[in-house]
Amino acid sequence: MAKISPLMIAPPLIFAAFVGLAFVGMYRENPEGLPSTLVGQTAPGVPERALRNFPQATQDMLAGGEVTLVNFWASWCPPCRAEHPKLLEMEANGIDIVGINFKDTEAAATKYLRDDDNPFIGIGFDPQGRTAIDWGVTAPPETFILDADGKILFRFAGPLIGSDYEQRFLPALKAAQGN
Repeated sequence: MAKISPLMIAPPLIFAAFVGLAFVGMYRENPEGLPSTLVGQTAPGVPERALRNFPQATQDMLAGGEVTLVNFWASWCPPCRAEHPKLLEMEANGIDIVGINFKDTEAAATKYLRDDDNPFIGIGFDPQGRTAIDWGVTAPPETFILDADGKILFRFAGPLIGSDYEQRFLPALKAAQGN
């Protein structure tokens, strides 16, 4: 009787495992979304460091009695630049936005906000990206919707533009505001 090598069985078993994972992934609740373990929990801290000549982001800003957005951004990030006019528009409409600049230089971030205006009520500076890790940020831009008590209601990965913004982010923001 011929002996079957374990090396002959391993590739089909590995392939079957990948097929099983793909099948489960296709039929989860939202296959396009990135789940956040922080939704429903109190927001993590903000960096203790600020950009010079800009208001410091504080923990009190996250639970200020109104719905607040926390936006992770960087001056070198093209999608962040694309969403910036929308952030300015939301700020003009009275929405409080806390900005967390990460993996950036202070000079570049300061120049960007001076040239393109500042939509943030407070800014945290996170040059090493440690705060972003605490929040579970994968890449800029990412925006979190917080309730009046500082609890995370929704996480939006990507720029606040286009149909994804209109179909996913705006309904979540309106629900958080009670509209």
